[in-house]
Amino acid sequence: MSSAARELRFASVADVIARLDPSYPVFCVFPDVLRKRARDFVEGFPGTVLYAVKCNPHPFVLKALWEGGIRHFDTASISEIAKVNEQLPDAHCYFNHPVKGRGALEAAADVYGLKDYVVDTLSELDKVIGIAGTDITIEVRIATPKGKAVYDLSSKFGATPDEAVALLREASRRGCRTAIAFHVGSQCLDPDAYRVAMEMSADVAARAGVKLEYLDIGGGFPAIHGVDVASLQGYFDVIATTNERLGLGIPLFAEPGRALVAEGCSVLTQVHLGKGDSLYINDGIYGCLSEIRDGDFDPPVRAISKAGPVAGPLRPFRIFGPTCDSLDVLKQKFNLPESIGEGDWIEFGLMGAYSIGMQTGFNGFVTDTIVRIDGPQDGFNS
Repeated sequence: MSSAARELRFASVADVIARLDPSYPVFCVFPDVLRKRARDFVEGFPGTVLYAVKCNPHPFVLKALWEGGIRHFDTASISEIAKVNEQLPDAHCYFNHPVKGRGALEAAADVYGLKDYVVDTLSELDKVIGIAGTDITIEVRIATPKGKAVYDLSSKFGATPDEAVALLREASRRGCRTAIAFHVGSQCLDPDAYRVAMEMSADVAARAGVKLEYLDIGGGFPAIHGVDVASLQGYFDVIATTNERLGLGIPLFAEPGRALVAEGCSVLTQVHLGKGDSLYINDGIYGCLSEIRDGDFDPPVRAISKAGPVAGPLRPFRIFGPTCDSLDVLKQKFNLPESIGEGDWIEFGLMGAYSIGMQTGFNGFVTDTIVRIDGPQDGFNS
């Protein structure tokens, strides 16, 4: 049933339930939503947009973003590079992981012809040049303050300003093109973080004194996860204003992931048991719902039966996933109709980011039915 379902198209989530009656979880992709979000970025961001493939690498998602105008892709592994090239042979991939295996570098350079590589240490610069040569662009990634981001991505990667200056000079001395990159942190709730990081980049550029090809401001653009955040245009305005004031005179790149795809997917789960104020469903933290635990993410939910939306007064339920591990529980309670029971479905909205690509298959439970739904995301973003 699962493999056949992948090839089907549906008009709505209700159509999925009517035609499949799924006792297994279903990952729903809404291409119309993804295409619109891609156009919002391509038309609104003052530069080139790279999609961060790690966020959701499913072919339905990649295709919809391409149809929405995305032509550049932030890739972190040879698997991601291969997946993008196989489906979108005209795409431009960037190897933006600061630590790369030699085998992956060889394939990226020799098989796929990549020309853009991120480094944050001299040893990585040596490795990249030794394998890919010098007809490449070296992006030196600098560490930036975490600010109001949910995930701090500079705790693992990023050179200090002094180290970045030295790396840029060394890459240029060896004959490489150079650029600067940073990442303010995932789900960044403060547009001003980009101003701070861009000012740091301008200072590094001035001190390095080398010609830069571009400034890659990374990702971090937030999705609406039950918090009050500035509009996407508000972020673009801060970035454009800062760029004009600094007068760098080079192209801007960005690597959105979550903000591009979160709204474009949902996860349809089924209740397999109701026990007091607890519901046991067929997906959980080892599947597509891990970010609900890891990111303080409170997604919208709705209860559905074969007859339509489940009606009645709401009350809070604790939700357990399908594995035998007692840790497989969503940490917050969800308000659902008190009449919900076995055989009903719960749809989790805003699940396009860090979901299907992060599931583990632990205990034999895996969400492998992925369907595309042509039309609006009924119930959440219609």
